[in-house]
Amino acid sequence: MGAILTQNTNWANVEKAINNLKKNKLLSEYALYRLSHRRLASLIRPAGYYNIKAKRLKEFIAFLFKDYQGNLKKISQADTLVLRRQLLSVNGIGPETADSILLYSLNKPVFVIDAYTRRILSRHSLLKEGSSYEEAQDLFMQNLENDVKLFNEYHALLVKLGKEFCLKNKPKCEMCPLRI
Repeated sequence: MGAILTQNTNWANVEKAINNLKKNKLLSEYALYRLSHRRLASLIRPAGYYNIKAKRLKEFIAFLFKDYQGNLKKISQADTLVLRRQLLSVNGIGPETADSILLYSLNKPVFVIDAYTRRILSRHSLLKEGSSYEEAQDLFMQNLENDVKLFNEYHALLVKLGKEFCLKNKPKCEMCPLRI
């Protein structure tokens, strides 16, 4: 849910949308499967782009039921590379969303690349500006132990660094903890 709802918005808005679903006891794959697009869209409205996101959520849920009988345990047992390809074939799921689902929901060792990570890598000359998602991901996947907890923590720290220091328009380079 969160990986799709957080597209083009902040987490505070996603939490409001998720709370709406919780309050209505609709935060399960089965409830979402039965829920109409219209009702889902109205409940996730705080996350923005609610009609598009409702469609993406319904398509993901349809995939989950079609390929994995709606069973989260079954999907979590699937091969990581196969599952990633399957997720990328679902309308509205790109590399960052697919990898977020794999890492955070299914505990698969896949490093998530987001705008913060790209900005930090570029500003520290670890990656050329405009490099592909795969190039950025390879930097982590080839140089870190292939570990879910490590990837999760590392990504969280990069997000924190990006939010507090490596800002898009007015970076606080002089205060950056990575400054040498």
